[in-house]
Amino acid sequence: MKKIFITFLILSLGQITFAANTPQKITLQNAIELAIKNNIDYTANKLNIEIAKNNVKSANRLQNPDINVFYNFGKAGSGNPQQIGLSETIEIAKRGARKKLAKSNLELTKENVNYFEFDLKMDVREAYVNLVAAKSILNSLEQQQKLLEELVAIAKKRVSAGAAPEMDVIQAEIALNQMITQVNTAKVNVKSAAFDFNKVINPKDQTNIDFDSADDLFNDKENFTGLLTPKPKSELPAFESISENTLKNRFDIKIAKQQIDVAKKNLTVVSRQRIPDLAVLGGYGYQSKSMSDDGTFQNGAYAGASLVNIPLFYSYRPEIKNAKLEVEKAQLNYNSTQNKALKDLNNAYEKFVTAKLNLNYYNDKLLKSSEEMIRISKRSYEVGKSNLTTLIVMEQSYKSIIVGYTYALAEYYNCWIDFLREVNSEEFNLNDEAV
Repeated sequence: MKKIFITFLILSLGQITFAANTPQKITLQNAIELAIKNNIDYTANKLNIEIAKNNVKSANRLQNPDINVFYNFGKAGSGNPQQIGLSETIEIAKRGARKKLAKSNLELTKENVNYFEFDLKMDVREAYVNLVAAKSILNSLEQQQKLLEELVAIAKKRVSAGAAPEMDVIQAEIALNQMITQVNTAKVNVKSAAFDFNKVINPKDQTNIDFDSADDLFNDKENFTGLLTPKPKSELPAFESISENTLKNRFDIKIAKQQIDVAKKNLTVVSRQRIPDLAVLGGYGYQSKSMSDDGTFQNGAYAGASLVNIPLFYSYRPEIKNAKLEVEKAQLNYNSTQNKALKDLNNAYEKFVTAKLNLNYYNDKLLKSSEEMIRISKRSYEVGKSNLTTLIVMEQSYKSIIVGYTYALAEYYNCWIDFLREVNSEEFNLNDEAV
């Protein structure tokens, strides 16, 4: 019975391990949702909102009262009452200002968390695209390796038939071996991109996510939709219309503007420290028979008030000056953020336009011509109309074009992501067919 149980346990664990390591289909949208749900840094960052909410409650607090007892001993007690009561400090014009500052900080925290979430989504996009690009480059190189393996086989047949020198086989094998080293490097790059992808997802359970990026996604006509990217033929709006809306909606500009509000409200809080607070007190007083003047028990109440923290010796001038400087600094930071945002947006816009032109050039000019070139070259060598050197040169040229096209695609996707980062919108629509 024990052996049966152990065997069953081993089989169960084996099935679990197999299921955990089986690559799964995962779309970019799935990856984004997975990161938003499981990313440790994002989870920790969201806690700042709850902390800021608690700070609002703390800022709205009332001062706790004090218990006061006055008891006179010996002759000092003759004719004087014994007292017990409470005293309370009432802040004047401070509590409301403090609460407004805390609420302003809460809004600032929310903006920061929103910005963190947006940035995380862009990081996931970038890591996902880079992983797909690495797999696509590997796929392209493996296809080139198969092509060279075919060339080696063709060269061996021609040498055996006496139609080509033995040097052709050596030359083809050298080219094949060089390609194998490039394939090995590409495999490592895929693993590195997978680690980077999992680093961005950063799940709470610390497990690595392995996914199959499907067949070569860069050859899929619907890939632009799958990667949430507009098609290369889409029209891009003029920069002026984009920049006007962007400066209104960018997270960093909103944050910088909110920091001005925080600084102003902090100045109000600091300035009101100069206003004295009111302390009120009251309680119960009594005289025992032995201590009263007429030999009878006397009792009653007492009340009083006083101004505390009168700014006579210290008027909070350094703190107020610093608070004013913080307002000035926040305003300068806001202006600087706007200026930098416009330049960054312009830079991202130009890069995306260039990446778009380059990708369309590959699609319209280079790919079809290169595929025809390698087909004709291979056929020419097979029938003895060209030598192996010419075919290998053609093959290397074809490889460069295919890999260059893959890099152009990756650049197009990444430039789109950078553009989205600068417009601070994950659903920016082009005029016709943006995703």
